[in-house]
Amino acid sequence: MYVSEWENGKRAISDRYAAILRQLLGVTDAELRGEQASTPTLTVADGYDDLLSRIDSAGSVSGSMVKAFNDQTELLRTMDRQMGASGLVDQMAGHLSALEDALNFAVLPGTRRPIALALAGASTLAAWQAIDAGAVERAWRHYELAKRAARDAEEPMYLAHAMGEQAYVLCEAGRPSLGLELIRDAQRTLGQEGSPRLRAWLHAAEAELCAHAGMPDDCQRALDAAFKVIPPGTDDRDPDMSSIFLNGAHLARWRGNVLALLGEDEAVTSLYGALEVADPTFVRARAGLHVDLAQAHLARAEYDDASTQLRKARLLANRTGSVRQRRRIDLLSARV
Repeated sequence: MYVSEWENGKRAISDRYAAILRQLLGVTDAELRGEQASTPTLTVADGYDDLLSRIDSAGSVSGSMVKAFNDQTELLRTMDRQMGASGLVDQMAGHLSALEDALNFAVLPGTRRPIALALAGASTLAAWQAIDAGAVERAWRHYELAKRAARDAEEPMYLAHAMGEQAYVLCEAGRPSLGLELIRDAQRTLGQEGSPRLRAWLHAAEAELCAHAGMPDDCQRALDAAFKVIPPGTDDRDPDMSSIFLNGAHLARWRGNVLALLGEDEAVTSLYGALEVADPTFVRARAGLHVDLAQAHLARAEYDDASTQLRKARLLANRTGSVRQRRRIDLLSARV
């Protein structure tokens, strides 16, 4: 009864229920209540005192403060991959707001660049969380913020990464060819100066979008390029970009996903190999891996195996509250 009254505007959502619904739906309080975000206004009559106070405050942001911002992003990233994004919406929104406010009132480049870089990394994380929660418009806006911050910081690696992830919004909206153009533009933006892991990531993302766009030859060329530049060894964290986790094992899983999209038989072997070495703390990624396996089994008409993988995937997706993975699971379940 409450739901009907909320939807019809006959009853306001109380703070108690709002806290529950925000976590279930992965939305901000303003989105839940249908409010538009307001623009902060200066409260002093002529505004100059308040403006100068904000500028002075932003100008005093030290290296330790920027480190604190980055540490907060890292904590949110760890919580996201283990527990999912739905319960982090409010914390992420507050974190972005603090970073954006600091950047808006920072004047000189020496102060702006480290804050802008921190904002670029946090915004990209927030955008991917929004994709996972099914909030595509919020994801798009976060990616636009990440790109602006990366340009402000004069960091092409962060700009290319934000462009590459933004391409997935286009792909999931049914425009994989447009997303592929954005990925390739990101590669041109990066050139040959970026870290090998980021270049491998962009090639693998290109391969995935080629598969969605029905371009198998281009897909294979992109996969070959990714394996050519990925650094050897088990280390997966990019020392130059904290948001990139990629090594040969991760890339093998990605290759299996792409092959599954193409309906290739060898996808199953590749994906089971990736599952054996997958980091158990990457819960959402494991859910995606089981979905990929289900898709690969369906391509081979192995329906019982596909059902088994979908059950495992659903348990993990429910644990993290991943709307994106649950949507994939529902689509594949209809084919079993």
